[in-house]
Amino acid sequence: MPSDQIETVFRDLALQAGAAIMEIYDRSDVDVHVKADASPVTAADLAADRIIAEGLARAFPDIPLVTEERAESHRTRAARFIIVDPLDGTKEFIRRRGDFTVNIALVEDGVPVRGVVYAPARARLFQSRADGTSVEETGPFGAAPGTLKPLQVATPDNAALRVVASKSHRDAATDGYIARYRVADMVSAGSSLKFCLVAAGEADLYPRLGRTMEWDTAAGHAVLRGAGGHVLRLDDHAPLSYGKPGFENPFFIAHAPGVSLVSG
Repeated sequence: MPSDQIETVFRDLALQAGAAIMEIYDRSDVDVHVKADASPVTAADLAADRIIAEGLARAFPDIPLVTEERAESHRTRAARFIIVDPLDGTKEFIRRRGDFTVNIALVEDGVPVRGVVYAPARARLFQSRADGTSVEETGPFGAAPGTLKPLQVATPDNAALRVVASKSHRDAATDGYIARYRVADMVSAGSSLKFCLVAAGEADLYPRLGRTMEWDTAAGHAVLRGAGGHVLRLDDHAPLSYGKPGFENPFFIAHAPGVSLVSG
């Protein structure tokens, strides 16, 4: 599979899915349904999923696909697979807060090696590249990539850390963990944008002490890797891996190198 094909296909499908999401977002009413796990789903989730799944099947028919909205795909077991969250941050979408993203990632041997995160309401697109780096493309988005800004994590000041945390899933455990650091600035953000804020040098630390699935994190993790950052398990600070049974993540910490991590 040519590396430039991955980049082109992931970007194009993320943009197409984002356009479909925004068409529904701009309507006066959005129908919301509740899935078996009690999480919300909208027509935008399903439209984006259809666009991405069909596009990936055409481009990469031999690579297994795992996507949040297709329960049958959750039985996939492969060393190499593509994993998708067509609309991460559905609660942000429903509340019209803008912090929702389209996420597509390629996983190889437990590592998210390529990924795209597109925030259509923010006109920000983040992508990892074949050379191991990550970039941000800002809109307006055309058929060919526009201006690309290299992403690089910041050098943190442990006496004045910048922390980003979940907007919809913040809890006492998370606040207690963050309180163990010397924090100068605290930002709340939704969806996988939190990984991208660390990748862009706009934050130093993103702890997640709550339930997430691999489709929530793989694309953002890939972008952060390309910018020089790390995603570690909270319990033992081992690298967060992918392809786990059930695709459920443990608690984790995403951070720029140089942050003096406290134990979980």
